[in-house]
Amino acid sequence: MRELSLHILDVVENGITAGADGIVIRVKESAAADRLQITVRDNGSGISADKVRHLDDPFVTTRTTRRVGLGLSLLAAAARRCEGDIRVNAAPGKGTEVTATFQRSHIDRAPLGDVAATLGTLIMGNPQVDFVYIHRLDDKEFTLDTRELKRELEGVDLSSPAVVSQLMDLIRRSLKELASGGSELRTKESANGQADD
Repeated sequence: MRELSLHILDVVENGITAGADGIVIRVKESAAADRLQITVRDNGSGISADKVRHLDDPFVTTRTTRRVGLGLSLLAAAARRCEGDIRVNAAPGKGTEVTATFQRSHIDRAPLGDVAATLGTLIMGNPQVDFVYIHRLDDKEFTLDTRELKRELEGVDLSSPAVVSQLMDLIRRSLKELASGGSELRTKESANGQADD
């Protein structure tokens, strides 16, 4: 995949297929440590230990709709190509957490890509799922929590095209400001602690 945001989309869709109704996506970038870490945690049905052992094998999948599982094997290859790795913590009935790390400056690292479009697609296509997106760059952080938005907007459908378009604009502006080191960046902590380190 040409963008890491597409890997995020794939991992999140796996969680939704496994019955998740709550997903936390965390991107941590450290210029000083030259690391990029992407973590996706869901509260779906989880994965058996045997499947976890074979997750980066493209010929093993938990899906019944296809016979190959390229998603995690491609993410693992992308991370390892950039002096990183992938870690999967999962158990049946307890959800799944996938963490991929990369050398941030590595010449072969794919760009993060259009995170706003990825989140917009997920929110529009899965109104029953709550998403928390946390992006930290050194000491600055941007958080988007659909649970908070639902409370603040009182009954407004977050999955409507007009709302998703505004959310995508907000995400793009916030991530651009984060990358430029803007001091006006608004940050929020998750209300129930799910987004905490």
